[in-house]
Amino acid sequence: MANKWIGALSLLLCGQLMASELVIESWRIDDKALWEQKIIPAFEAAHPGIQVKFNGVQNVEYMPTLWASLKAGKAGDLITCRPFDDSLALFKAGHLVELSEMAGMENFPSFAQSPWQTDSGAQTFCVPMASVIHGFFYNKKIFSELGLTVPQTREAFFAALDKVKADGRYVPLAVSGSESWVASELGFQNIGPNYWKGEDGRLALIGGQERFNNPQYVKVFEELARWRDYLGEGGESRDYATTNELFTSGMAAFYAAGSWEIAPFTGKVDFGVMRPPVAKQGDGCFFTDHTDIGMGMNPASKNKEAAMTFLQWLTTPQFAELYTNSLPGFFSLSNHFFEATNPAAREMIEWRDQCDSTIRVATQILSRGTPKLGDELAEVSQQVLLGTVAPKAAADRLEQGLKGWYAPHQGNQGKGQECQGEASVPAVPVSGAIGTEPAAPVVPDGQAPSGASATQPPSVPVSGAVAPAPPAEVEEALASELEGAQP
Repeated sequence: MANKWIGALSLLLCGQLMASELVIESWRIDDKALWEQKIIPAFEAAHPGIQVKFNGVQNVEYMPTLWASLKAGKAGDLITCRPFDDSLALFKAGHLVELSEMAGMENFPSFAQSPWQTDSGAQTFCVPMASVIHGFFYNKKIFSELGLTVPQTREAFFAALDKVKADGRYVPLAVSGSESWVASELGFQNIGPNYWKGEDGRLALIGGQERFNNPQYVKVFEELARWRDYLGEGGESRDYATTNELFTSGMAAFYAAGSWEIAPFTGKVDFGVMRPPVAKQGDGCFFTDHTDIGMGMNPASKNKEAAMTFLQWLTTPQFAELYTNSLPGFFSLSNHFFEATNPAAREMIEWRDQCDSTIRVATQILSRGTPKLGDELAEVSQQVLLGTVAPKAAADRLEQGLKGWYAPHQGNQGKGQECQGEASVPAVPVSGAIGTEPAAPVVPDGQAPSGASATQPPSVPVSGAVAPAPPAEVEEALASELEGAQP
């Protein structure tokens, strides 16, 4: 008789385990082994009743594939979230659960949550996971051979490039000339924050107090144009993969870098990291620390309680340290204190204590209309790098594009905003009236509170300015994106 009860109980437990299988949708296909060998086993060891599978899709195919899967009811339980509009569109369409009151969200500062919130900040729909940092890598062997020191100012940076060029054995600056996103993200949006003063300038662009054809933005293009002389033979046609091989083979002194390359480069070349140079010694420094990855829940999940447990685990110190140290160059956005073990990653994350950080300038609100600022910025940045468009003409084109659809750039510029360093953004609440707010959040009964607690205040200093309310044209643009984003 006892055996029958044991058998029935085993079947019941088996059914519960099967019901607690979660699938993660992600564009980070390169991280599949990391998730399967480190992150998922750590979670499953702490939660033996839940099994997790990682479904990776190629980066460029991720959003179309995800929209199709969600519409067909075939998407996984957990959705890896891109920042800002891609995920906001999913939330507005009812494809992400609201997580505003989820236990553990208090472990993330407001700047970390904002890429996965409605414009009003009232609703949060993804757990912040990681950011990536922009800067430069340098070859330590070449530096030793040529007697170079790490430059902190622009003058010193170009002097070092000149010295490498004069030596003739190495490419001074490894940058892909053939891929426009590189010129934008690793060029313009890498060195730019030191010109427009980080968040103050970015928010002033959104508010219309600053314009892309103001001197501080033209000067960024002027510096980018100077890079062309240091790309080496064939630099104009060199793709991103070849550029990476050039640096890791030891044949380039500097590399315009994203921290996501720390892990792939480690062990291939002895390199150090360098902040974007400032105008003169002692100037305040700014850098791009871009909120890149979050994770949310599919409302159609049949395992909501298990999915919520997983999301709450993402808010813990265990995950923050595990993720950051298993994937050097992707930095936890939580308040938890821990030490990064990779030397290059550790130095980059320390920039947060030395400088003010910002995010990519075209990411929030400004790419919702036509022409899309992100696309325009990539195109003109590449043209400036290759010498086919003058810096002032590039800046004028960006401003003209915004002026065509974005109301804050259609009137007169705010008084006193023509000069660099005078950004002053009024604290105007951000409107959340883009589309229709979704129904009440889907929260399972009896969700377990996270055992994690914040151990340190936010280490990333950001401006206290608040983004202005987007105009009706922006609301219409995102509404159009909601429909157009579907395959």
